Amino acid sequence: MLSLKSSIEEALLCNEVKAIVVNGSGGKFSGGADVKVFGKSEMVKKRNEVGFISIELITNLLEAARKPLVAAIDGPAFGGGLEIALACHARISTPTSQLGLTELQYGIIPGYGGTQRLPRLVGLPKALEMILMSKRVNGKDAFSMSLVDAVAPADELIRSASRWALDISEARKPWIHSLYRTDRLEPLKEARLILNTARDEAQKQNPNVTHPLICIDVIEEGIVSGARIGLWKEAEALNELRQSETCKSLVHIFFARYNTSKISGITDMGLQPRKVNRVGVIGPGSIAIATAFILANFPVIFKEDDENSLEATIGEIKANLHSHLMAGKMTKEKLERTVSLLKGVLSYDSFKDVDLVVEAVEGSIQLKQQVFADLEHYCPQHCILASSSPTLDLNLIGERTKSQFRIAGAHFCSSSMLEIVNTECTSPQVIVDLLDVAKKMKKTPILVRNGSGLVVNRIRAMYSQAAMFVAAEQGEEGKHRVEQVMDKFGMAISPFRMMDIVVESMSTLSQNKQDTGSSNSTWKEAKDSPNDFKVAKLSEEDIMKMILFPVVNEACCIMEEGSVVKASDIDVASVVAMGFPSYRGGVVYWADHTLGSKYICSTLETWSNAYGPFFKPCAYLRKYSSIGTPLMQIKSHL
Repeated sequence: MLSLKSSIEEALLCNEVKAIVVNGSGGKFSGGADVKVFGKSEMVKKRNEVGFISIELITNLLEAARKPLVAAIDGPAFGGGLEIALACHARISTPTSQLGLTELQYGIIPGYGGTQRLPRLVGLPKALEMILMSKRVNGKDAFSMSLVDAVAPADELIRSASRWALDISEARKPWIHSLYRTDRLEPLKEARLILNTARDEAQKQNPNVTHPLICIDVIEEGIVSGARIGLWKEAEALNELRQSETCKSLVHIFFARYNTSKISGITDMGLQPRKVNRVGVIGPGSIAIATAFILANFPVIFKEDDENSLEATIGEIKANLHSHLMAGKMTKEKLERTVSLLKGVLSYDSFKDVDLVVEAVEGSIQLKQQVFADLEHYCPQHCILASSSPTLDLNLIGERTKSQFRIAGAHFCSSSMLEIVNTECTSPQVIVDLLDVAKKMKKTPILVRNGSGLVVNRIRAMYSQAAMFVAAEQGEEGKHRVEQVMDKFGMAISPFRMMDIVVESMSTLSQNKQDTGSSNSTWKEAKDSPNDFKVAKLSEEDIMKMILFPVVNEACCIMEEGSVVKASDIDVASVVAMGFPSYRGGVVYWADHTLGSKYICSTLETWSNAYGPFFKPCAYLRKYSSIGTPLMQIKSHL
């Protein structure tokens, strides 16, 4: 920002310069401010003082410049980057550029004038939609909504922006200061109605966070009292919000998601992902998997054992795709192209050209062993052999093969998450390849160690078991109260709705936990505990703790076993696949930053003595809580 300030000042002082074009390098306008500075409590000196960038630099220097400035936008123009463009006197973009004010997803608000300028350019309803939803629009759509003034091909962008800037300088095009436009703003009475509707919707969607409401207040202040006053209110609000716990939590989970694909000893070895051109899938359990692959434009060969099963499978996949069509998520042409990527077969002969196979066969371990032996025989030597089973040992599954280095797990545990499972034999190249596949499928990957339940199913199971324990004595009344409390906390998924997902893993988890020193009771054991209690005696806070503290304990068991690379991976899993609120940072981060591990451990000890072993804290939690080490700081290794 200071470099931009110096460049503009230099251009304004140069008599030979008639107009200025602002653009980014390498086909990227600007991704916005560095997210690392969000959530920092330290106050930086002069350059980050309240209002310095928004008012002194962007408004008083850039927008008020005596020479016209035109933004030439290619690639991303997000956050503060777009706000700089909004203050220019015109904007030219490529059709495929991406524009958006994405600050709310980090717990803050646009702070460089975006709350004031965007409504004046595109109108209040569209501005609220873009800001409150962190919605991004491409250059073509931005032109249709008057966010940009013209669209040009990438190779003509600078030339077009330069002509436009000179046209403004020579009065052939209007010199527009977006901060002071009023022609796109609704009348005050109508504007207040729109803003109040937005407030109601924001509170309904997420009553536990305040930054969307603060953002709406800032927008309204500018409409009622004038844009300059709105800028000051925006700057003050940003200064407060960037130090909020919500901001810190959202920034944590943002980087945690980014870092799931950064794995020491694997992704830092210089390995490049091999291209996966064709995917094979096997078994009735892989219908959703096959659908996900073809939706991501991977050609898929689907094998079944007989013609009737194959016909039924293809029919189900087509029905899945048709639901996307009916929901408006794809066109008829896109549906036809996607269906064309699917090929059904009855033998392994067609697997000679696949680069990845995902097995989801229902049956015994012996059947899966035979499947993998067949795959080793028919598939090319470079082909990755993956199982989608979250409960069976990959070492056993691949026991009859000589290719255990290319065997891994690929557990499609939610619509947006993929658990990649490695064994001691799995090649780093295979992991790199699967991370790339996850990226192309737009799924968040986490690497987990081979073992029963993996990570997602274990925290899901504990969430559901704990909720059932609390609700047991009150029947449906207890169930309803539990759902209310967890919904109020911000959980996106009811613990009882989740039960169907984890039932299969319950017995495996119970058996596996015997060796960890953690809570080792099944639901029946918990219900039959000699010290039964009544939910009615518990406050809402106690219900919440009684459900989530066992999940924290399970997370500690997972870290103790070395089943994840880092604690933040469990945070990502809890947010993406369990419905834990992202604005609380994930279950481990939340445990550290609310009550602390010492309190959680002592509370679990008390409950264990009173209600049975379900609540017994594991050795890992007892150890680190006793020495006051935050759970997030502990390194886990696969």
